[in-house]
Amino acid sequence: MAELKRTPLYDLHVALGAKLVPFAGWEMPVQYPMGVLNEHLHTRAHAGLFDVSHMGQVILRGPDAARALETLVPADVVGLAAGRQRYGLFTAPDGGILDDLMFANKGDHLYLVVNAACAEQDIAHLRRLEALGIEVLPVTDRALLALQGPEAEAVLARLLPGVGAMRFMDVAEFDWRGVRLWVSRSGYTGEDGFEIVVPQGLAVELAQALLDQPGVAPIGLGARDSLRLEAGLPLYGHDMDAATTPGAAGLGRSIPKLRRQGGARAGGFPGADTVLAELAAGPARVRMGLCPEGRAPIRDGVEIFAAPEGGAAIGTVCSGGFGPSVGGPVAMAILPSDLAPGATVWAELRGRRIPVAIAALPFHQPGYKR
Repeated sequence: MAELKRTPLYDLHVALGAKLVPFAGWEMPVQYPMGVLNEHLHTRAHAGLFDVSHMGQVILRGPDAARALETLVPADVVGLAAGRQRYGLFTAPDGGILDDLMFANKGDHLYLVVNAACAEQDIAHLRRLEALGIEVLPVTDRALLALQGPEAEAVLARLLPGVGAMRFMDVAEFDWRGVRLWVSRSGYTGEDGFEIVVPQGLAVELAQALLDQPGVAPIGLGARDSLRLEAGLPLYGHDMDAATTPGAAGLGRSIPKLRRQGGARAGGFPGADTVLAELAAGPARVRMGLCPEGRAPIRDGVEIFAAPEGGAAIGTVCSGGFGPSVGGPVAMAILPSDLAPGATVWAELRGRRIPVAIAALPFHQPGYKR
């Protein structure tokens, strides 16, 4: 068994009383003494600090880096302005999703953040671009922190004056104690917030400086998962994978018109024929929200049926749990696209079926600064 990797904040997590668990090859904090539910609610009301240094970070250099990345990602990379960031997908030749990612235009290079569990395969995938003259540089000397919540701007502005002028998905650089921090106004909780790339040697100092601010608490992976679920945000390996198309995952919005059929730069990415034909016709199945009756959560793997008795399953819960801000259980599943919000389906729990309402996503309205 491979030894688990540790982020630069490992000793700080231990000192803060974190419960550490294996996650994507890393030893990561799942919760702190406050507990998952209170960490979730604290982030929604104040500001939560997350260690996301396990995520893969990559730099692409070269005059045609944006056009080259479009051969792997069905997004508008070429049209992304300097100082801006977008969400995208790596697609497979059959139209499935290899991973999702964030990519930013930092002027003289592109900066990518990919999922920890997929980082090695994603970097290998990106190395195909080297034949096009693109330099692929894994970033291994920088930690990544996420500060999320309605008080995040006020907190970070005390350390980095000027961040308040940033809009959702802006990226910028700021000086702090003699070093350059890379900051984006983004996150994966449904709240306003920032992600901060910091040299490893200064990561603990920055994290402690943020935790010393009023209203900031350390938050683990447990609350990160419940926050993104309430925000209707998909998680790779749960709500999408290599067997799931962008249309079925409900991520067609990440593919702009100019990359679709009839667009100025249509296709040109792996699986384009399958992906674009499905989007043009409308996917037969798509990711939807679910609100079960009662207080019992329906979790990953629970089968969904069209009727209270009999028949084959029409889908399986891909993400599910209790939504602390919603005050009840919430879930997501890929289901027939003709189901509308308010329709009733049934989830099979311990041999009996319970009614579940189809719900519009997200369950919790995001608080991004547009």
